[in-house]
Amino acid sequence: VQLVESGGGLVQAGGSLRLSCAASGFTFDRYTIAWFRQAPGKEREGVSCISKRDGTTYYTDSVKGRFTISRDTAKSTVYLQMNSLKPEDTAVYYCAAGDPSAIWTAKIGDPNVLYEYDSWGQGTQVTVSS
Repeated sequence: VQLVESGGGLVQAGGSLRLSCAASGFTFDRYTIAWFRQAPGKEREGVSCISKRDGTTYYTDSVKGRFTISRDTAKSTVYLQMNSLKPEDTAVYYCAAGDPSAIWTAKIGDPNVLYEYDSWGQGTQVTVSS
C-alpha cells in the first residue's frame, strides 16, 4: 500500500490549495480515505474523509464550508480542495487509508479516529501566511 500526497505549499490567508493523494498497491474503492493534519506541537487531527461505502463525505467542524474532499476512482486519487485558508490551517497534511466502521467513519473529528487508519502517506506541508 502506498499513498503519496502532493499539492502543498505557501499561500496567503484567504487563498486556496488543492491537495492530491495518489494511491497504489491496493484496491482503491475498498478503503475509506481520510485527510489528517498535524501542526507543530499539536496532535494529529482528522480533517475529512470519504467513505468507501457510498462516497459520503465528512468534515471536522473547523473546515466545514471551506474544504471539499473528492475522489477519482479511475485515477485512484483523492483530492482535498481547501478554500478560504486561514493561518491556523498551517500544518503537515497526511492522507490515510483504512476500513473504519460506519460509526467511526462519521467521527473524523474524534481524537482517536486516527487509529482506524492503517496506511499513511509521508505528508505535504501547507503554510498559510497572515
